[in-house]
Amino acid sequence: MKMTSEACVVSGIKNLDIKRQDVNYDGRGTLVKITRGGICGSDLHYYQHGKVGAYAVKSPMILGHEVIGEVVVSDNPALAKGRTVAINPSKPCHVCKYCLGGDENQCVEMRFFGSAMYFPHIDGGFTQYKIVDSEQCIPFDPSVDGRIMVFAEPLAVAIHAVNQAGDIHGRRVFISGVGPIGSLVVAVAKAKGAAEIVTADPSERCRQLSLTLGADKSLAPDAQDWIDYQADKGFFDITFEASGHPSSLGRCLDVTRAKGTIVLVGMGGAIPEFPMMTVIAKELRLTGTFRFVGEFRTAVEWLEQNIIDPLPLLSAEYAQRDFTEAMEFAGNKSVASKVQIVF
Repeated sequence: MKMTSEACVVSGIKNLDIKRQDVNYDGRGTLVKITRGGICGSDLHYYQHGKVGAYAVKSPMILGHEVIGEVVVSDNPALAKGRTVAINPSKPCHVCKYCLGGDENQCVEMRFFGSAMYFPHIDGGFTQYKIVDSEQCIPFDPSVDGRIMVFAEPLAVAIHAVNQAGDIHGRRVFISGVGPIGSLVVAVAKAKGAAEIVTADPSERCRQLSLTLGADKSLAPDAQDWIDYQADKGFFDITFEASGHPSSLGRCLDVTRAKGTIVLVGMGGAIPEFPMMTVIAKELRLTGTFRFVGEFRTAVEWLEQNIIDPLPLLSAEYAQRDFTEAMEFAGNKSVASKVQIVF
């Protein structure tokens, strides 16, 4: 089966285009008609800077890894034509030591949608039609609003982050940086039974969103309350650093109680003078979190069951033809949280 697909392509800094590409389905995997996608921070980095970290765009690449769609044809009988599916953008190798150990997010040959890590690059899901491995298609109830199900991927990231902290039920939780991922961490912590959730962010808009998603209190970085939270070696049992900014990590170290846990969610640069003695003296547990494993399926189930409502984070929807306008709006953090593309 051969068809033409219009794809949202980045070729360099501020260089976007809608390009027509041939899609050839040979009977292997699942051909999906993409219906909707969410713009992520990595998409914005490729657009604004032409790279993410050290991985620069060297040739035209299709963006997008937060996508849903409908099955056109599949080699899996369970994926009938018209079936609504959320697409897991992770494609691990299944043979490396991490995959065999159940840690597929650490796969040494991961092929993740919309990534310039390899060359040729791994195309993403912002295209009208895409062929994927059938195991990447997670069916969902067609009665669920597509605007909600597009949040499956970022919600999976948030669920994995909270899982990294261990048992959160009845704990006092602090989340520093409540952009889309930080706000979803709030919602997940709430759903998992956190006793108290406090957030911090310079943006009043983001602080209000965190309250909507379940925070009990949200503070500006210069609020006086921090003095109380630092007393007696800290107040919070578990903190999530979700901004990637050095000052944010410093606050997390200050307000986390001795023997507490800090989960590093935000992707930031190097910290020249990391306060190692604070970690040592307070016996803090410091852990990272990266993407997700089985949490993608959990995220789909949670959204189906309305355990979490992510729609307060949806700032705007754009037609595919207005892709550049959508990226410009999404990059304006004074007004935008999550922006979706309709295909």
